[in-house]
Amino acid sequence: MLITSLDITNKEQVQSAVNDALEKFGRIDVLVNNAGYGQLGYCEETSEELIRQQMETNIFGTMKLTRAVLPITISSVVGITAVEGGSVYSTSKFALEGWIEGMNIELKPFGIRCMLVEPGPFQTETDFSNVQTSAKCSDLEIEDYDQQREQMRNFYTSFHKNEPGDPAKLAKALISVLNDTNPPFRFIGGTGMVDFINHYLQGRQIEYNNWCAISDNTNFE
Repeated sequence: MLITSLDITNKEQVQSAVNDALEKFGRIDVLVNNAGYGQLGYCEETSEELIRQQMETNIFGTMKLTRAVLPITISSVVGITAVEGGSVYSTSKFALEGWIEGMNIELKPFGIRCMLVEPGPFQTETDFSNVQTSAKCSDLEIEDYDQQREQMRNFYTSFHKNEPGDPAKLAKALISVLNDTNPPFRFIGGTGMVDFINHYLQGRQIEYNNWCAISDNTNFE
């Protein structure tokens, strides 16, 4: 076992950690990109500085590490559909999904596969949903959002330590998926999360179909 500190936004630390692992083990078989945090709050109440910090960590930091070692990347179900108060966080996860999907296509000729893990809410040692420590809240306040903001923060405060997901079971599920002869590109983690995403995707498909005639009438005659 090797434990080393790593700030994924720091290029020198990224390369140093990779070199340390290679020196000790000789090779790296799997990279799990799990570093990141949630920027919570309404977009209008979030400064550009906090938005950039979110992207620097969840996207550009992940890219730094991935360019050194190829990955399994932890996304989220909110990388598929956004939720209220999570627009900035979802921005980082939507970008993550598009990047990994494209890279997975690019790497197929070399026999290298990527995987996106899209978990719902899980209890973690890092207290991911704790608005006092791990998760960041918006740093501006607009009066129009006062009621929504209070409700959102109360929700996350009460939800902290009550997340239904068991990280140990997710780890076992991931090992089972990885050992399969044909692992999926996307894997959703969390009881009820597949139904949640299916409901969202069905609604999206209905909307596309409802406007299909107009969508298809946009080429040159």
